[in-house]
Amino acid sequence: MERDEAISRLLAYAERRGLIEADERVWAANRVLGALGLAGWEDPGLSWATDDLALAPILDALLDDAFARGALESDSVVCRDLLDTEVMGRLTPRPAQVRERFERLYAKDPAAATDWYYAFSKDVNYIRRDRAARDVRWTVPTAYGALDITINLAKPEKDPAAIAAARSLPSSGYPRCPLCAENEGYAGRPDAQARQNLRLVPVELAGERWYLQYSPYGYYNEHCICLAPVHRPMRIDRATFERLLDFVGQFPHYFMGSNADLPIVGGSILSHDHFQGGRFEFAMERAPIEAPWAFPGLEQVEAGIVRWPMSVVRLRGAEPEALVELADRILLAWRDHTDEEAGIFAETCGEPHNTITPIARRRGADCELDLVLRNNRTTPEHPLGLFHPHEGLHHIKRENIGLIEVMGLAVLPARLKAELTALAEALVAGTDLRADERTAKHAAWAEGLAGRYDFPAMEVAEVEETLRLETGLVFEQVLEDAGVFKRTPQGQAAFLRFLRSVG
Repeated sequence: MERDEAISRLLAYAERRGLIEADERVWAANRVLGALGLAGWEDPGLSWATDDLALAPILDALLDDAFARGALESDSVVCRDLLDTEVMGRLTPRPAQVRERFERLYAKDPAAATDWYYAFSKDVNYIRRDRAARDVRWTVPTAYGALDITINLAKPEKDPAAIAAARSLPSSGYPRCPLCAENEGYAGRPDAQARQNLRLVPVELAGERWYLQYSPYGYYNEHCICLAPVHRPMRIDRATFERLLDFVGQFPHYFMGSNADLPIVGGSILSHDHFQGGRFEFAMERAPIEAPWAFPGLEQVEAGIVRWPMSVVRLRGAEPEALVELADRILLAWRDHTDEEAGIFAETCGEPHNTITPIARRRGADCELDLVLRNNRTTPEHPLGLFHPHEGLHHIKRENIGLIEVMGLAVLPARLKAELTALAEALVAGTDLRADERTAKHAAWAEGLAGRYDFPAMEVAEVEETLRLETGLVFEQVLEDAGVFKRTPQGQAAFLRFLRSVG
């Protein structure tokens, strides 16, 4: 695709997607030329069909041309992302225009507002459709229902050149983190992603102004993020429950949850208070209450233990204030709860260990709040966490179990795509699994599976499918490891002891 043709297609794309008006074409062309370092162009004057306007090939052509001209100093993913985001940012409507459109649609229907905002975030390439399409997804039946598994390939890894360039830059505290509102429109650096095409939507939660956006590398449908207005650490408290329930009251078609506020059990970014939500039904949402429980003084709240590998107390009722009150009681009780028999200590050496991962949703006229009990204590036998994936599972999942995994969606490292394929090929061929670094870490696991499957007699594709099934069962064990009250008679008795302790 020639440069001028690519510019023409890009302008047609922007007009077709409603990013610019027809009479803004000249202005938009000049904005794009400025981003690309071009003095001019020749409009081919062609009319493009919708099939000719896939955004990724258009931007690739412009970036290839910029690199060939020396306008792009490196052909690395980081440098390409900085430039194509600048190009799209020049075609992205101003924040006030986006917010006005969102508010106008919200006044008619909250779902119509988020439908438009999600499509808009993809149209301006903030959510990169082409990368999201690379993700590998499947489901696996387990004792707790069908778990969702994903190998996320959308988020690019930084290349060595970009890391070296970032190291040579002077330190900058702006924006303070990737979740700060100051990222809106930011040009980016080799060590900070460009955000010229990011537009935030304000939402008021429990009397405080927050901001809504979508994740650029969504793990599930309409994966959104709600950001605190200032850079402050994650904190689970009464206000957290109020804000989560306020959000799902305003957007009843979305769930909204928070990572916990302690290391190991708190997800990846603890420095900025934020929530994650979206329009997706996780396996935990489908799990029933298996042990109902009535809390004195708040009997109007339906409550109980959820049938789930992790330790979950579910609250449901028509009065959000009652759910907040009970959730706060449970949180305060859990913060101070110690049960040596169950291996749970509220603190050791002055370090607190107990916290909660909360998730809110609507069930018709009722509100529902899931409280997942977490503990981040480490031991010499489990230095990464006692209630964390144990070492024998690290070949599949070693990272923290955050909000998304808690609900039953495994976010597995990109390395697994190649490793599982290499492992399938080796099992069929009968080669030494320990001779290849891609398969060596999986050798003990695969040898255990060999007693149940005749891998040499199977096709590679069939073995890959089997390994995906078994990977899902490993994730089931990961969640059981992360549960503070084990699903044994002793563990469930300890769970009931805790519920009795709640005032």
